[in-house]
Amino acid sequence: MQKPMTLGWEEWVSLPELALPAIKTKIDTGARTSALHAVAIEPFGSEKNPQVRFIMHPNPDDPSIEVVCSAKVIDRRIVVSSNGESESRFVIETPMQIDEQSWPIHITLTNRETMGYRMLLGRSAIPEDMQITPTVSFLQPQLSYDLYKKRRRKNTTRRPLRIGILTQEPHNYSNTKLIAAAEARGHVIECIETSRCYMAINNHSPAVHYDGKALPRYDAIIPRIGTRMTFYGMAVVRQFEMMGVYVLNSAAAIGASRDKLLAHQMLAQHKLGMPNTAFAMTSRDTKGIIDLAGGSPVVVKLLSSTQGKGVVLAETKKAAEALVDAFRGLNAHFLVQEFVKEASGTDIRLFVVDGKVVGAIKRTAQAGEFRSNLHQGGSAQQVRTTKEERQSAIKAARVLKLNVAGVDLLRSETGPKILEVNSSPGLQGIEQATGKDIAATIIQSIEANVRSVVYRSS
Repeated sequence: MQKPMTLGWEEWVSLPELALPAIKTKIDTGARTSALHAVAIEPFGSEKNPQVRFIMHPNPDDPSIEVVCSAKVIDRRIVVSSNGESESRFVIETPMQIDEQSWPIHITLTNRETMGYRMLLGRSAIPEDMQITPTVSFLQPQLSYDLYKKRRRKNTTRRPLRIGILTQEPHNYSNTKLIAAAEARGHVIECIETSRCYMAINNHSPAVHYDGKALPRYDAIIPRIGTRMTFYGMAVVRQFEMMGVYVLNSAAAIGASRDKLLAHQMLAQHKLGMPNTAFAMTSRDTKGIIDLAGGSPVVVKLLSSTQGKGVVLAETKKAAEALVDAFRGLNAHFLVQEFVKEASGTDIRLFVVDGKVVGAIKRTAQAGEFRSNLHQGGSAQQVRTTKEERQSAIKAARVLKLNVAGVDLLRSETGPKILEVNSSPGLQGIEQATGKDIAATIIQSIEANVRSVVYRSS
């Protein structure tokens, strides 16, 4: 404490780590225990890391303001109220601020919606050198509930979050690193196998069920759904969105990026550089399709290709015609693209998080191979990118509305040309080549985007 402070019997306080900038509080030296209004109280985490999440309505006269709070549980205590009723309550520790002074307090969570004050400050939370004048109100600066309006867009409070990773490969490198990064920052995180989810679709209480019971409420979901699971995975992601969960990449954004034709059309509409591309299915104008891509050599790829699979280089006109005829015979949708010779079997992967390039690597194909994908044996090294390349990657992610994206582009004589935008980019290649902790950056992005203050319409 900086200097002795005198409090009246009611004061305005803030609990900054709970995203509560203004609470009108009753000071009650007759009560030993402090109490904070809380509803929808839900414990989560493990025995070693117990957490609790709850909803706080700070303004007794405006229940539309909801603040989602979470904190580490330090105890569970039986509290006897003034009318003699006992209640088991979670106890948390959090800093409390009055004016410019701040100190940690223990506070219990209970439903105070019938009380005139959303918070009661008991004597155990009041420092010994602090004076209380029980006949006077507001001896310290007064605050306002208008402060909550300023906190609606970006979250500035770091609190423990419950995060789910939607994946079929819970133990791969990317998921392992995301789990480690989240836990290092005090969050609770778990993998949810996409195929084991099923959904209750209704307009009253949408839910995602898993192995016989409804999943708990998550603060955020990280979709890392494989291409084979795209359709069903997007449905699960949409369900979480309906439940009000923050989703790192929305179902619509994932769908746009996975649909190569739609992605190319959207990027072209926004004047982003790409290799000349033709799209076809059963058209018999083989020569016309190849000519639209600029003539041989061309790259022919299935619309559903991923990790370099279903992608073939045709170096001559005859080979290109044979490939197009073969793909057409499969009744498959396919793209025919210009082959950028000057790229020499290399491409650039720029990793975009929240509108910023946070890392970049150059991927080089192994000898005798034109595909630079790491899954096809390519190698990666850190690379310096140009301003134009960074701007192209950021704009591509923004056009497809992806908060996290891996943007693959080629360096051509006419500038960067975007090959693909990946909504679930792997972390191993870029982290090992750059030495950057991209997983931690993603978790920090989630912290910044999970809203604590919500305004509910009546």
